[in-house]
Amino acid sequence: MSKSNTIPPVYQIATLLALVTYYGCSPTDVSWPEYNGGPERNHHSELTQFTKENINRLEKAWEYSSGGADTTKNQTQIQCNPIIIDGVLYGVSAGSQAFALDAATGKELWKTRFTDKTFSMTSRGVTYQSDETGKRIFFGYGHLLYCLDANTGKPISSFGDNGKIDLKQGLERPTADDYVVYNTPGVIFENLLITGARVQENSAALLGDVRAFDVHTGELTWTFKTIPENGEFGSDTWPPNARQNTGGANSWMGMAIDRENEIVYVPTGSAAFDFYGGDRAGDNLFANCLLALNARTGERLWHFQTMHHDIWDRDLPAPPNLIKLEKDGQQILAVAQITKQGYVFVFNRLTGEPVFPIEERSMLTAGMPGEQVSPTQPFPTLPEPFTRQSFTSADVRTDAPDREEILRQLGEAKTGQAYIPLTEQRTIFFPGTDGGGQWGGAAIDLDGIMYVPAKEVPVYSSLINAPQQQVLTSSSTLYQIHCSSCHGNDMSGDHSGAYPSLKDFNKRRTADEAYSIIERGRGMMPAFTQLSNEEKQAIADYVMGIGDVTLTASTDSRSSPYKHTGYNRWYAEDGYPVNTPPWGTLTAIDLASGKRKWQVPLGEFPTLSEQGLPPTGTDNYGGPLVTGDLIFIAATPDQKFRAFDKLTGELVWETNLPAAGYASPSTYSVNGKQYLVIACGGGKLRSRSGDRYVAFALPD
Repeated sequence: MSKSNTIPPVYQIATLLALVTYYGCSPTDVSWPEYNGGPERNHHSELTQFTKENINRLEKAWEYSSGGADTTKNQTQIQCNPIIIDGVLYGVSAGSQAFALDAATGKELWKTRFTDKTFSMTSRGVTYQSDETGKRIFFGYGHLLYCLDANTGKPISSFGDNGKIDLKQGLERPTADDYVVYNTPGVIFENLLITGARVQENSAALLGDVRAFDVHTGELTWTFKTIPENGEFGSDTWPPNARQNTGGANSWMGMAIDRENEIVYVPTGSAAFDFYGGDRAGDNLFANCLLALNARTGERLWHFQTMHHDIWDRDLPAPPNLIKLEKDGQQILAVAQITKQGYVFVFNRLTGEPVFPIEERSMLTAGMPGEQVSPTQPFPTLPEPFTRQSFTSADVRTDAPDREEILRQLGEAKTGQAYIPLTEQRTIFFPGTDGGGQWGGAAIDLDGIMYVPAKEVPVYSSLINAPQQQVLTSSSTLYQIHCSSCHGNDMSGDHSGAYPSLKDFNKRRTADEAYSIIERGRGMMPAFTQLSNEEKQAIADYVMGIGDVTLTASTDSRSSPYKHTGYNRWYAEDGYPVNTPPWGTLTAIDLASGKRKWQVPLGEFPTLSEQGLPPTGTDNYGGPLVTGDLIFIAATPDQKFRAFDKLTGELVWETNLPAAGYASPSTYSVNGKQYLVIACGGGKLRSRSGDRYVAFALPD
């Protein structure tokens, strides 16, 4: 061996010690210690046992049944990205219970059995913290944040109220409901757990503050107010008393943290109500922002607002990625944020200076009466978008059986660009209302290449006058106000199955179950805590087919004068999207140059593949993983788990899963052996629900 290739023993020891310090395990045990792999949220591992040459030898190592799946009505999911530390895997079941497994065998070590009366949710994982006093798992169970002993799963009584805290406390405002859930893991900084939460998206939403809690006591240490108090920085972008009158602007999608520089990077969503802002005139800081906060104090260091006065539900969909870029001969500590619109914003993470120019471009401003649409919106000149940016008649499939009708409807709609204000006229969102990019986020390797999944399915909607609750109302009116935007005026649901049909609901559920779902929510459906018991019962009876009844109700001062007509994915009569493929993609982007390297379809419809057609891509939910020269991703309703060559995008491996993997995979090693694990929960896009975690490895 030449001298230039020899690593001196002292440096070998230093490297091994660094691994032990970072991962908390032996050098042969490499962890996946945090959500999406680490504090940078890059879905990346330096493990290299899996290669293009041996990937076809990959086999199932173990399978774990987590329990809690709704296998008859297919209304549960698992979106968890499990973490693995010291050879132990921590995850969340289809029934929203935390568990720990032996990561080498899948043997259950412990599992919670919480029965608190709280809101239904879909959890994306847990947070781990350890110090000289012990090892902890922080787990959100509805509106409750639990601190668990990592060895036993038992609540640690010294934290909060006998092991848990109520996240609603401190987020209240007049006339708001009490719905809040902890759906995405927070981040640890020293003795602090920094968190956001999911709240309602209607005018009864709670506040969306970012908060830090002491990991030992549960005491609130600091709060960043995403809707400022009167007189605070940013309050001039709202009407007076905005914190009393508006909710949302919350961080439900997760955060990234630079512990060395003591900065937490927090994306936020839109203010509520999502599609009309006549009651919140102004740009609405700090909604739709990437925030850089002092992790120790919560002080704002810098921010960038990716959308002004959001009336399109364009929440930032995923945690940002922290990276080091080599650009123009200089190394930049950068942060990259994907969006639902298919853009990537890249900033110097210390200063907030854009790495590529960002332009404020003039936009359409004609909205509903009372609306004050922002005249401009920011557009990054680079990186190149990872989705198409418009949907016009030229993009309608030539083989759609009802093409002429699609063209007729399209001719009567508003389409062709981003950020068209909703009115009574049909308006096209492209890419769809939930992406483009979505909560699965993007992977980034050490070369600064981003790998991002996305969907490209047009969605249409509009605004109509909302029935106002007067002294008398009816169960049908309540349904139209609170349910029809997702499940349809006729209860037929969304064509893709994202919002299920409620027809014949009484054949699938009891009246008590219908009431419970309205009261507590289920999966991505929020709880309707703002309604009285009488109103919830009236909706349940209506859905169950008992009839339309009249009841007494007071005027709802929290309601918007308008409601939207649904998240309507646009499908042709043959069951496929009306636009030309690809309908789902995986894209590689060089973040130093801002240029795409490649893009390939992600997912396929078996019925089309059987006809000899190339993969079209599909709607998808879940993130990628980059390890060695491969990218692994599930995410698609065809129940496949795939590996792509990260240099070319070539598909090099795929296997069937027991249910669709709408989650992000993790990888780790135990005793020197690399494993790959994915949660298979299904339950979206008309796919069946499951409860399995499946791990893969190379044979011994």
